[in-house]
Amino acid sequence: MKKYLKNLKLDPKTLCVDVLFDVIGCVLYGAGIYNFAYSANFAPGGVSGLSILVHILTARIPFFHGGLSIGAAMILINIPIVFFCFRALGPEFFVRSVKTILISSLIVDHLMPRLWTYQGSPMLAAIFGGILAGAGLSCIYMRDSSTGGSDFVILAIQKSRPHLSIGMVSLIVDGSVILLGGFVYGTVDAALYGLLMTITCSLVTDKIMLGNDSRKLLTIVTVNGDEISRRINEEVARGVTIMNGRGAYTGEEKSILLCACSNAQVYKVKRIVYSLDEKSFILVSSVDAAFGEGFKPQELDS
Repeated sequence: MKKYLKNLKLDPKTLCVDVLFDVIGCVLYGAGIYNFAYSANFAPGGVSGLSILVHILTARIPFFHGGLSIGAAMILINIPIVFFCFRALGPEFFVRSVKTILISSLIVDHLMPRLWTYQGSPMLAAIFGGILAGAGLSCIYMRDSSTGGSDFVILAIQKSRPHLSIGMVSLIVDGSVILLGGFVYGTVDAALYGLLMTITCSLVTDKIMLGNDSRKLLTIVTVNGDEISRRINEEVARGVTIMNGRGAYTGEEKSILLCACSNAQVYKVKRIVYSLDEKSFILVSSVDAAFGEGFKPQELDS
């Protein structure tokens, strides 16, 4: 791990933008988790929901003085998962996510308890908690980071199966935590509200990040085509088609790159392109569907 982190380069300007998105995303996410779900006595899926359950279970231990805080539980649960998924997700994503995990834990433990909590219908808490959490996760995903935990597992699976949506994989992975919540709270309603919030969060995340399962086609005109295509292949795990082109006005020889990717990956590709060639020209087009390796399997008529 030291070898990977030694070669890591962090741009101060990018770091500031990342932290800003982290704070906004974590406040929205924390509000959904603490001010809606926890206050309404149910746990959504993922490490956040598991952290709520750990807090409740440890609070029942007489000598634990109120139990382990939700934020502290999030950090402790994330430690083995983060190191287990390090190789699959890479050093840059690792550092970004550790930063987000710490910010998220601090916000959940120290900011959210000072704000207003929803005390109304648990169903409304599940719906609006899911909306807030989904919006918060989208802000975090847009900066190529995560809140750790099941997000690491989800994104590791999504990296190996890129045609699967983040929300759908999340729904599958989080089911076990939701069922556990029903046992801890002792009611079927707790599991159902947790499921409703998780579904809402997944739908909002997919809607913001991926649209209606559409894909994006990036047409990139650049003088540094070979290096850009190499970086896209290594960091985004997307193939690139290179064509030769020539500027009609300048007569300069350029490369034209074609890259199909998900909405979430557009941010990563743009960041790579402009870090290597600030004068690159990028066209982003929507496509209804993409078939082939890395996307949906080819549908053949029977």
